[in-house]
Order: sequence, then structure tokens, then C-alpha cells
Amino acid sequence: MSGISTKPYLLRAIYEWCTDNGFTPYLSVKVSGAVQVPMEFVRKGEIVLNVAFSATSGLKMDNEAVTFKARFGGVSRDIYVPVANVQAIFASENGQGMVFDEVEIDEAPAPEVLVEPAKPVLGLASVSVREDDSALDSGKTDNPEKNQKKSEKPSLKVIK
Repeated sequence: MSGISTKPYLLRAIYEWCTDNGFTPYLSVKVSGAVQVPMEFVRKGEIVLNVAFSATSGLKMDNEAVTFKARFGGVSRDIYVPVANVQAIFASENGQGMVFDEVEIDEAPAPEVLVEPAKPVLGLASVSVREDDSALDSGKTDNPEKNQKKSEKPSLKVIK
């Protein structure tokens, strides 16, 4: 008996946990042809997106995809991420979250084809800051002190 994947439910649960605790939720996304993100911010086939309420507009996390609008370099962009492409969701402040099994992603855009995401595996994630990459912060605030603190890009490291 094949049911709906638990992955979209876990994404929504970790997102809610982050917001309830005042943390900033981030998504680590494997970029493919089915993903609609600003390609200039993609590094090594991946992008990390700030999905906090303050950084997005019209955030919708359903069983098929995560969609929202966000500003990148002052330009509003429509973002579309199939649930299958989400690698992890975590709080930027402490790195706690969930890492999912790597899924073989179809590179061609095929919105009419249903892609069943792999079953998620509970894991621990640790976030460290890499100073060599340019900053990716789609959720800048009016507080300059917070912007300076957020200017370093978090990276995700799986701890087994």
C-alpha cells in the first residue's frame, strides 16, 4: 500500500517549530530543471533559501512543492521548489533541523509528472559559516546589526 510521503509533513512541522521558537528556517535545495530559483545564487548545484515569514511573501508548503516570492538583490522573484528537491530544513541560528535522503532528481522540467519523493531519514544537521562564499540572504531586515550578523552564508554539514 503506497501512501503520501511524510516529507512534506515533516517540512511543515520543522518550519513551524522554527517559527515558534523565533528561529530562521532555511531550506537546502538540490537544483534541477524543475526548480525555479535565481540561478546566480546556485552554488555546486544547490541553493540555500531563507523561508522565514519576514523573507517571503505568499509562502505555500503543500504536498507537491514549496512556493513563495522573495527578494534577491532587491528584485522580487517567484520561487518554486518541488518537495523532492528539498535536501534539508534547518534553523540558521543553531543548525537544528532535518536532513532527507538524497533523491535522484529528473533534470528536465516536468510539472505534469508526479515525482514521488524518497522517505525522509531523521538526521542531525550542523550549520557552519563559510567566509569564502558570497552572502546569500534573501531575508534582509531593517536592522543593520542583524544584517551584518547574517551576511555570512550558512553551510550544512551532516553528522552521522
